[in-house]
This record gives sequence, structure tokens and C-alpha cells, in this order.
Amino acid sequence: MQAIARLSQFVGKTFAIWVLLFAVLAFYAPAQFKWIGPYIVPLLGIIMFGMGLTLSKDDFKEVAKRPLDVAIGVLGQFIIMPGLAWALSKALNLPPEVAVGVILVGCCPGGTASNVMTFLARGDVALSVAITSVTTLLAPVVTPALIYLLASQWLEVSASAMFWSIVQVVVLPIAFGVLAQSLLRDKVKAAVSVLPLVSVAAIVAIVAAVVAGNQARIATSGLMIFAVVVLHNSLGLLLGYWLGKLTGMDVSRRKALSIEVGMQNSGLGVALATAHFSPLAAVPSAIFSVWHNISGPLVATLFQRFRNEDNATAPSKPA
Repeated sequence: MQAIARLSQFVGKTFAIWVLLFAVLAFYAPAQFKWIGPYIVPLLGIIMFGMGLTLSKDDFKEVAKRPLDVAIGVLGQFIIMPGLAWALSKALNLPPEVAVGVILVGCCPGGTASNVMTFLARGDVALSVAITSVTTLLAPVVTPALIYLLASQWLEVSASAMFWSIVQVVVLPIAFGVLAQSLLRDKVKAAVSVLPLVSVAAIVAIVAAVVAGNQARIATSGLMIFAVVVLHNSLGLLLGYWLGKLTGMDVSRRKALSIEVGMQNSGLGVALATAHFSPLAAVPSAIFSVWHNISGPLVATLFQRFRNEDNATAPSKPA
């Protein structure tokens, strides 16, 4: 078990490498990965179940302790990224399916990787976890509503169908994970050590499936989508930090807010696009999954140099 746990830690630390490697392999050998396509939704369910196993009562107590900070983070997540996605889609005159895909990933809740990146950035991890938890639980209502509001001008959107999809692939798996943790605490503690291995394998498989299924489209429009995703993510990280500064948060909380706003649950974006739109609409989420595993560590490394005292944003040497 210790050997598996060590392997899990290694795979978790080298997450970005595995995502990039299999994305490239899927692009050049799509036939080897297309079979994964029908399993995208179950794979996301496994990831969400793992998230449920790691949640505790303390995570939700944090919401009660700092409701204003959490509310600012939740509003930032559900206003900044959807708004940026819509603005970029209009300004760049993106094709309908690509525009819907960009908006879709923008409307998703925060990704679980944001908690790890906040930790590496020496940010406020408790705040990060609380915001991720609340945005994820609100996603069944807020995400379909935002997609309907912002994307229905391009393609037909069924908010009710997306609501049930999110309940099935996000809320129920998380609920079962929390229940399993409360009933089987000791056994779950042992299993948590291998969660990074399971989560990385699932996300890598999801990305590979989308890349393989859209190889021809990516070959013709992949660079455009990649540029939009990079711009979307970068502006989200920047505006998230500024939001924290404007609302009087200290540097530790600004880091958490920046990463929470900028990083999305791209796996959910893939699942929703695949189920309700078209394969091409899933490409922005898949590329986002690849990119934020590059931008996340880069931003975390930069933030390590920001002192965690009020009004002390001058760079300093990491401890």
C-alpha cells in the first residue's frame, strides 16, 4: 500500500506532464483512445466521488466562519469567468460550437486542482476549499442557468437537462463520498492516499478521449481555441487577484481567490459538452484541462514570492 501511495504522490506531482503526454499521443494515434469516449461521464463521477471522500465538516464550518470571503469568491467565480467567456466569444467572433464550449467551461464551478495550487502558492487553503465546495454544490442550478443566459444565442440550451446531468455526475458522487467517509473513516483514510493516482488517471483519460474524438477539428482550429483558453484563464487569474485586493483581502486570501476564479472544473465542461452539445464544444474544456495544469504551477511559483502580510505584495525569496 505504501508503494502505491508513493506512486500516487509522484503521479500527482507530475500531473501536467501526464496530461500533455497523453493529449499528444491521442492526437497522433486517435484510434487507440476513441474507445474511452463513452466512459467520460463515469470517469468524472469517480473524480467527484474522490472529492467527496476528502471533504470534512471543517470545510463547511469555514463557510460559517467567513461567509463574506466565501461569498466574494463564489460571486467572482460565477461572474468573472462566464463574463470573460462571453466577451471573448463575441469579440473574437468564435464559431458557434467553439463559443458555446468556451462559455460552458467558464460557467463551471472551481476545479479541485485549485486547492492544491493554493497550497503550493502559500495561499489560504481553507478559503480555497470552502469556495470550491460551495460553487460545486451550487453548480446544478447556477451553471445551467448561466449557460442558458449566455450561450443560447449560439445553440439551443436545455437548462433542465444540464441540471440533471450535474446532479448525476457531481452532486450524487460527492454525496456518496461524504457518506462513505462518515461511515468508513479508517478505511477511507487509507484510500485517500491513492486518490491522486485515480484522479490523474481519470482526467488524463477524459482529455485523451476528447482529443482523439476531435483530432481533425483540433488540427484545423486547435491553435485558435488554445489561444482563447490561455487568454480566458490568464484574465481570470488576474481579475480574481484584483477582486481580492479591491475587497480588502490580505495577500494569502488574494492568492486563493485568484486561483479559485481562474481554474475551472474542466472535466465537468467536457461531460456537459459531450452530453448536450457536440464533440467540438468539448474541445475548449479539454484544452483548458491541459493548460491549467501548466498555468497553475507557474502561478503558484510566482505567488510563493508574495509575502502573506496585508499590503505586502512585494516579491520576496521563498522560505
